[in-house]
Amino acid sequence: MRTALRAAVAATTALVLATLSATVPASAAAAGLSRYRISSVYVAGVSSGGYMATQLQVAYSSRIAGTAVFAAGPYYCAQNNVAQALNGCGNNISPTYLSTLEADTRLWAAYGWIDPVRNLAGKPVYLFHGNGDTSVKKSVNDDLATYFRDFGSSVRYDTGSPAGHSWVTPQGPVACASTASPYLNNCGTDPQRDLLTKLFGSVSAPNTGTLRGTKVQFNQSTYAVNGYAPGLSMDSSGFVYVPSSCAAGQSCRLLVALHGCVQGYGAVGTAFVDKANLNQYADTNNTIILYPQAAASAVNPNGCWDWWGYLGATNYPIKGGAQLETIMNMVRQLGG
Repeated sequence: MRTALRAAVAATTALVLATLSATVPASAAAAGLSRYRISSVYVAGVSSGGYMATQLQVAYSSRIAGTAVFAAGPYYCAQNNVAQALNGCGNNISPTYLSTLEADTRLWAAYGWIDPVRNLAGKPVYLFHGNGDTSVKKSVNDDLATYFRDFGSSVRYDTGSPAGHSWVTPQGPVACASTASPYLNNCGTDPQRDLLTKLFGSVSAPNTGTLRGTKVQFNQSTYAVNGYAPGLSMDSSGFVYVPSSCAAGQSCRLLVALHGCVQGYGAVGTAFVDKANLNQYADTNNTIILYPQAAASAVNPNGCWDWWGYLGATNYPIKGGAQLETIMNMVRQLGG
């Protein structure tokens, strides 16, 4: 996934602005999301999706009840600079400047650009870093743990796995220590049980048989802030898994699950949607899983989420950021 960041170095702001100004094709469908009885909202992600998950948690801490992150660093780590993203937030050639990031967080909360930082106190946070991960160095992930702890969050940090750079899942087709597409590694463990237990307090055992819910494909342009998801380096299609109990009107949680670079629909199909081991737990724990999809573009060749400013706007990590707000529009429509 690191190669996706390197590929983005050559992208130009002019191309970004041209993409953002694209008009919505007349053929764009208007398929939408249904509304459900949502009791609470959580976010989870891996790599660039982990960075986006943290952006969502910090910007909307009054609404997001907890976070799970695999292989990513602290909030605003890249500081709108792709060189810092590569050298300080993937590699540790340069520092993350953690104290500056925390000061920026407090300042932006004072400006009202993000929710008050006091909301982060007590929030459940689950973090994971594999010892075989050389794409995001452990010291970078360590700084994310420190960031959340410094704001009073309740952090569980798992670091004992030999996993490569990946979302670790018992359904993964990739060997544990590898870093290879589709970045779904099987280490003989079940981190989803651990992360959901941390976020929810307790979980029922997953459905190991045929899933009882429904996987819905929807048009992300319906919720895009510019009306055209590809103009935001997001796929036309997103996915949501709805357990039958939630569809029948029971109160349910909502978990936003964010893939990493070269792990979205355009790169690996629905591998992350189907094999992240979240739908199995959703079925038995009254939880809807929302799977927004980033997509490759001229400025983002490997379909990463925008955590270093590749769309050409500096507001990417705060309220109003194009991708962040598009995801929140989906959350709101679902009832979160």
